[in-house]
Amino acid sequence: QVQMEESGGGSVQTGGSLTLSCAPSGVPARRACIAWFRQTPGNEREGVASIYTYDDRTNYDDSVKGRFTVSQDDAGNVIYLTMNNLKPEDTAMYYCSAADVRYDHCSSLRQVYFKHWGQGTQVAVSS
Repeated sequence: QVQMEESGGGSVQTGGSLTLSCAPSGVPARRACIAWFRQTPGNEREGVASIYTYDDRTNYDDSVKGRFTVSQDDAGNVIYLTMNNLKPEDTAMYYCSAADVRYDHCSSLRQVYFKHWGQGTQVAVSS
């Protein structure tokens, strides 16, 4: 059974940094696509970043390129989302998810490929 657990959210001021952690269970280490999504009230979940854990290839939504970095630990057990230069528009509930898909689907950041969701972790950025 696949379970996702996110942590590390919090409240920061504009320009601040946070690092989110994702600890999947039931997902083979370094054998999946792991993606970060975010959602604000009344809106659809949107893809932010993904990592193809087989070979560490990453992909980012244009809104976070140059500010966010997705990575995994050496064992492939924890996936991180390091967020720098945060903006108020980054305020959202952040989720990670896993999918057994090929790279082009992983990099698409399309929610349709991802079925397993955790409770999320809240990020709030004040101006």
